[in-house]
Amino acid sequence: MPTSEADRVPGRLGIRFPVVDPATGEAFDEAPDQQPDELDGVVDRAYGAWRGWRADPAARTAALRVAAGAVEAAGDDLARLLTREQGKPLAESCAEVARTAARLRYFADLAPRTRRIVDGRPVRSEVRWRPLGPVAAIVPWNFPLQLAAAKFAPALAAGNTVVLKPSPFTPLATRLLGSVLAAALPEDVLTVVTGREPLGARLASHPGIRHVTFTGSVSTGRAVAEAAGASLARVTLELGGNDAAVLLDDVDVDRIADRLFWAAFRNCGQVCMAVKRVYAPARLHAEVVEALAHRAKTVTVGAGLDPDTRLGPVSNAPQLARIEQITQHALADGARAAAGGHRLDGPGYFFAPTVLTDVPPGAPVVTGEQFGPVLPVLPYRKLDEAVDAANGTGFGLGGSVWGTDLDRAEAVAERLECGTAWVNHHAELSLAQPFAGVKDSGVGVAGGLWGLYGNLRPFVVHRPQEG
Repeated sequence: MPTSEADRVPGRLGIRFPVVDPATGEAFDEAPDQQPDELDGVVDRAYGAWRGWRADPAARTAALRVAAGAVEAAGDDLARLLTREQGKPLAESCAEVARTAARLRYFADLAPRTRRIVDGRPVRSEVRWRPLGPVAAIVPWNFPLQLAAAKFAPALAAGNTVVLKPSPFTPLATRLLGSVLAAALPEDVLTVVTGREPLGARLASHPGIRHVTFTGSVSTGRAVAEAAGASLARVTLELGGNDAAVLLDDVDVDRIADRLFWAAFRNCGQVCMAVKRVYAPARLHAEVVEALAHRAKTVTVGAGLDPDTRLGPVSNAPQLARIEQITQHALADGARAAAGGHRLDGPGYFFAPTVLTDVPPGAPVVTGEQFGPVLPVLPYRKLDEAVDAANGTGFGLGGSVWGTDLDRAEAVAERLECGTAWVNHHAELSLAQPFAGVKDSGVGVAGGLWGLYGNLRPFVVHRPQEG
């Protein structure tokens, strides 16, 4: 298999860091801990590769199609390694690999369109599009392959080169992905670098980077934007969410309970656009809590490689500690755990799927982003109160409304202050649609043509009309 960039850097292979299996809490492998000063050479080579990569759109399309097939061919190895380091069930890892390949194939067939401007003047004026240059893609640990592809696929399709940095919690599957793609792409068009901080900070601030695309926390996103601002690089930031699900008084609880549960607990709740809080009509509140708690108590929790597992461990020790802290804070303030509420005994980073009731509206588990298998369910008496509460945080990534009358539910969804609102489902996206947040949930747009154009700049050509 082709070597990755990390393996080509001379003299640095002795600097490594452990990678932990969250199902055991024990290190099972290591990854190169590349140092910030190594980025100069990496970015220089990405710039050199850009000159050829941007010049031939047809060759790019062909290479990205081949790359998609290569990812599919390596799917089993990628999925198993992803489960080992991230913790998610193997079936979910397989789905993530499939979406990675699908995104490459989708963007391979997209191209910007030249636009003629007709404004009554005797000139021919056209808007054309040019790539930006080397792009830095900084990716979190919850969906390391899928979110990497969401960044590098449109960037590559637009004619840019990419330096990709995964989280130090999940570097291995991304390194393997980089090796797989190296067989399909020209050298240095896509480079994977792995390491602990300040590697990411140095990459975001590197003067040779022209676009920084980042997914992660609000605080880190602000730091990334500040770092990129030093060289006036473009930024695209997806900074998480605190998505609310508003249940209407005509909702059929039995009918929607499974969908609602998995909208909150998929990937152990470690999804930026997962349901993070539920607002239920007061008369249905107990029924909703019971339905969700039943599913939390009966779902199979275990190691991701176990075929019976539906929920894996929390992905890393710091996140497990945060989930424990935010849950205990709620319980100490008067909340009650209808299910879970505690760490599971034994090795690994397992937290019992938790449904909280009687939660104070100002508790951090309601106002913040828990990013784990903990779901507060809050009652409301007037719909306006629920909508105001749903909109009453600094986040604005997604939201959903659940009810039988679809027109009414859609009208309520229109009132949510977020980038995407769903009716009777949540966190479902197509490759063709834009994805963006408002308020603290981000800057810029990913997905579809919007994602492609986010990696291009307009170039205008004027010439006199002939004759």
